[in-house]
Amino acid sequence: MNKDWHRQDILAAVRKVKGSLSALSRENGLSASTLSNTLIRPWPKGEIIIAEAIGLSPQEIWPSRFIDDRGNAKIRNTIRKNRAFKRKYNEKQSL
Repeated sequence: MNKDWHRQDILAAVRKVKGSLSALSRENGLSASTLSNTLIRPWPKGEIIIAEAIGLSPQEIWPSRFIDDRGNAKIRNTIRKNRAFKRKYNEKQSL
C-alpha cells in the first residue's frame, strides 16, 4: 500500500497552485486556518478541496484514510453531515 503524502509535500503542491493553504481556505469560504486541520486528521470536505486544487483525488494523497492494512476500503464516518437535520428533528419533537 502507498504511504500518505508528507505534510510538507502537500503544502508545497498547494503553494504551487494557490499560493498558500490559507488562500485556498479563504477561496472556499472557510477561515484561513481551517484546511490545516485536514493535514492532521481526516476531514472529507477539506480532503476534497485540497485534492481538487492539486489535481488529484483524496485517495492518492491520503491512501491510509481510505484503505486499511488488508487492502479493504474503510467505511468513513458521515454522521456530522446530518447534524442540522438532527437539530431540526429534535426541535420538532419537543413542540
